[in-house]
Amino acid sequence: MMDTALLYDRLQFAVTATFHYLFPQLTMGLALLLVYIRSRDLLSDGDHFHHVATFWTRIFALSFAFGVVTGIPLQFQFGTNWARFSEFAGGIVGQTLAMEGVFAFFLESSFLGLLLFGASRVSRGILWLATVLLFVGAWLSGYFILATNAWMQHPVAYRVTADGRLTVESLMGLLTNPWLHWQFAHNMTAAVATGAFVMAAVGALYLLSGRHRAHAETCLRTAVPAGALASVLLITPTGHESARQVFEFQPVKGAAFEGLFRTERGADLLLIGQPNMETMTIDNPLVVPSALSLLVYNDLYAKVKGLDAFPRQDWPDHIALLYYAYHIMAGLGTLLLAVMGSALIRLWRGTLFTARRLLWLLMLSAPLPYLATTAGWMTAELGRQPWLVYGLYRTEEGLSPLVHSGNALFTLLGFLGIYLALGLLFVLLLVETLRHGPTEPDVARGD
Repeated sequence: MMDTALLYDRLQFAVTATFHYLFPQLTMGLALLLVYIRSRDLLSDGDHFHHVATFWTRIFALSFAFGVVTGIPLQFQFGTNWARFSEFAGGIVGQTLAMEGVFAFFLESSFLGLLLFGASRVSRGILWLATVLLFVGAWLSGYFILATNAWMQHPVAYRVTADGRLTVESLMGLLTNPWLHWQFAHNMTAAVATGAFVMAAVGALYLLSGRHRAHAETCLRTAVPAGALASVLLITPTGHESARQVFEFQPVKGAAFEGLFRTERGADLLLIGQPNMETMTIDNPLVVPSALSLLVYNDLYAKVKGLDAFPRQDWPDHIALLYYAYHIMAGLGTLLLAVMGSALIRLWRGTLFTARRLLWLLMLSAPLPYLATTAGWMTAELGRQPWLVYGLYRTEEGLSPLVHSGNALFTLLGFLGIYLALGLLFVLLLVETLRHGPTEPDVARGD
């Protein structure tokens, strides 16, 4: 049975991290789309694209501000709730977290300030350059944070000091961790999908309400191709290679999220089923024969290790939840592709802007990438258990010795209340921003 303090500490970090990531995934995705819109503004006559970029910069700024507010408590928790882990590995994770703040956050925030408060004082070229640097800052921020997580998933470039602590042996090795390559590609592709779905939803909303038609059409022309491409890339190669990477470096995680309890040759790919932890089987399975062996090892008859190949104490501690999180992520990824693929076909045919049912579907699909990325991060983090640093340091070893379960529960409840208020405030501000809309005249025009 899990220690009560450990349970509350893990829940607190999970709640705060999950809520926080709702915001940066949008800003990182919008950053790339803003570069495209500013590039169109630089190359076109008139102010249409400038107004579109200004409107989406306001949305970016709103999400950025809430990301900052909700992200600060995460770093404090390393010291308050996970002091022993910080003492053990702070010499490594502190490097990448500091680099994120110094190099990425200040770059991103500085040029966001220029775009918000200096747009009327500089040329289009300067606005384009500021947007590019905003994008660089946002994606660098993601890179350094993911480098931290990648090291916890697959520790490299470290050495153990005489007092048992870890320190960086090679900064370049830390920043070029082989786990990081596909993790970064997959994560940022998911962020682009989030930004594209939100932009498409706003465009659909304005078309359905008969407002800001020119802006809405530009949003859809921008977001639908980007969202369709991102949805494909989420599945292959980034999703496929990320899964293969798990089977290479963390095979017990792969066995758990695939529901593979026993080692098999020609292992089936499970599409639907319910893990039965009493019998170590899958109830009501729907499978594709031998497909898991083919996908992982490019061999229909390759042996795939099941959970029975690993010591029980090294199994993830919530296998059923991990299994469902992974399959929800995969299912939603397929749904994202279906929605954006349908929209892309109608856009290519020139009928999207009048297809009201599809516009409703686009508008209502905005939450889907958020759910998919949440399920994806649950898969990554639940699957790493029982380790904080995979293969080196177990989760229960990292707790703060002086923070008991009552303290952890108190702060967990406090965060739940504060984040509920922050969530409501964000929704109200977003609705007000959408109600006000872009500043350009409400006339249709081609782009």
